Amino acid sequence: MGGQNRNSLKPGMRVAIVLKKDQRSGKLTEGVVADLLTRSDYHPHGIKVRLTDGQVGRVKEIR
Repeated sequence: MGGQNRNSLKPGMRVAIVLKKDQRSGKLTEGVVADLLTRSDYHPHGIKVRLTDGQVGRVKEIR
């Protein structure tokens, strides 16, 4: 399940994101959503979130 739609994400959900530094390799980082940073309802590359550990990236999978 992708993370392009903002309404499918909520704080507390477990997700896999791609960090800015990992965009070329596509390496995923797992964590729990703390904040939704993208304001629009849809983003083709994934909604940008902040995880509870402070890392920021775009959601690629909802776990």
